[in-house]
Amino acid sequence: MDARADFGLIGLAVMGQNLVLNVNDKGYSVAVFNRTVEKVDEFMREAAKGRATIYGCRSAEEFVGSLKRPRKIMLLVKAGDAVDQTIEHLLPFLEPGDLVIDGGNSQFTDTIRRTRYLTEKGLLFIGTGVSGGEEGARHGPSIMPGGNPAAWPLVKEIFQAIAAKADGQPCCDWVGEDGAGHYVKMVHNGIEYGDMQLICEAYQFMKDGLGATDEEMHGVFAEWNKGELDSYLIEITAAILAFKDGDGKPLVEKILDTAGQKGTGKWTSVSALDLGTPVTLIGEAVFARCLSAMKEERAAAAKVLKGPAAKFSGDRSAAIEDLRKALLASKIVSYAQGYMLMREAAKEYAWKLNYGGIALMWRGGCIIRSVFLGKIKEAFDRNPNTTNLLLDPYFRKVIEGCQESWRRAVSKGVELGIPLPALSTALSFYDGYRCERLPANLLQAQRDYFGAHTYERVDRPRGQFFHTNWTGQGMDVSAGSYNA
Repeated sequence: MDARADFGLIGLAVMGQNLVLNVNDKGYSVAVFNRTVEKVDEFMREAAKGRATIYGCRSAEEFVGSLKRPRKIMLLVKAGDAVDQTIEHLLPFLEPGDLVIDGGNSQFTDTIRRTRYLTEKGLLFIGTGVSGGEEGARHGPSIMPGGNPAAWPLVKEIFQAIAAKADGQPCCDWVGEDGAGHYVKMVHNGIEYGDMQLICEAYQFMKDGLGATDEEMHGVFAEWNKGELDSYLIEITAAILAFKDGDGKPLVEKILDTAGQKGTGKWTSVSALDLGTPVTLIGEAVFARCLSAMKEERAAAAKVLKGPAAKFSGDRSAAIEDLRKALLASKIVSYAQGYMLMREAAKEYAWKLNYGGIALMWRGGCIIRSVFLGKIKEAFDRNPNTTNLLLDPYFRKVIEGCQESWRRAVSKGVELGIPLPALSTALSFYDGYRCERLPANLLQAQRDYFGAHTYERVDRPRGQFFHTNWTGQGMDVSAGSYNA
């Protein structure tokens, strides 16, 4: 087969098919291949029908041979072993300078390994996060590429052409070396977990606490979407609450309350623990999904475990406004924690991340897109070295304006027995972060008492460690000091 395709894609599931059509719409010829060859025939017969510059291939050799050099091959296959197997299948047909792109939700550590592995073979590798689902893939996703920097010039034009646009700027730019792109996508997904959980808590607060109907809640979320909370997830929540089943009743109330997850939220939480960064809101969002999966246990517990008898009384409109502000403040904390984590990862893996640029990449096409992200971009434009978004003048002012409502909403949830794990942990983090002296002094004393783990003193320079013989019966020998 003649080398006539500008771009190649392997993996013709929904995302892959839509991305191929997007690339082709922008004027690039595309070769496609799939492990199950029948998928290629089906795609060419249906979705790609009549498109003369999409070429279906029935073998890896034919596929690679159809691509112009240096070849640019994107994989949209299941993360894990399937990526490695596909790479190995392609290797005999590739030549030095060719580029392989992993566009799935791979773990960033796998991307680091694959970048090094292919570099040793004279090949280029990019691990890129692609967000936006089926619609984004077709009409413009958020794309977060990282890997071998020499690869970026080969696909920059294509990626930025197919990406979503925000204020005329493509929601795609180079993130950093080796696993940086997939790391940023992982944090994106973690924040997505947090946003979704916060919205679900607001829904339960209104439904169980205020007795609001789905129609009323549709109106609330639709109104919220006109202001500071304007975002894709708020928009679709309003639409979901308005959607009726065949019998005219809200479909959402017929959906079983057990949430699934693909692992990226968990990966974010594990990375936060590894780096000693308190990304508490995403962690609670992951655990909330785990708790939802315990459906049978919860159903049994509901019959025997009693909560408060209190019922809401007061101004419902005021309570809903408190809830809006609590959601906004908690959302700020979620992003602040996500950016804290990316900053620590950048130190650990020697990445040079453009934090404002990341916010721009997330402003369009992706699941967490919102007007809110423009404010994050402005914060890093004001001060590229911002250590925490909570310290930025704009976000500090917003938090101050939300604080009383935030506390009232969380307190009211506690009074009514409504679980608010994400909203409450966001408030606890805020209070902990602004607290000059935490009770860790007592904790360190406890550790030294039972394990001779030592402690530092406020009246001595940092870095000096002390041990006390608390009982008078132990020894003065101390264990090695260590920090989380």
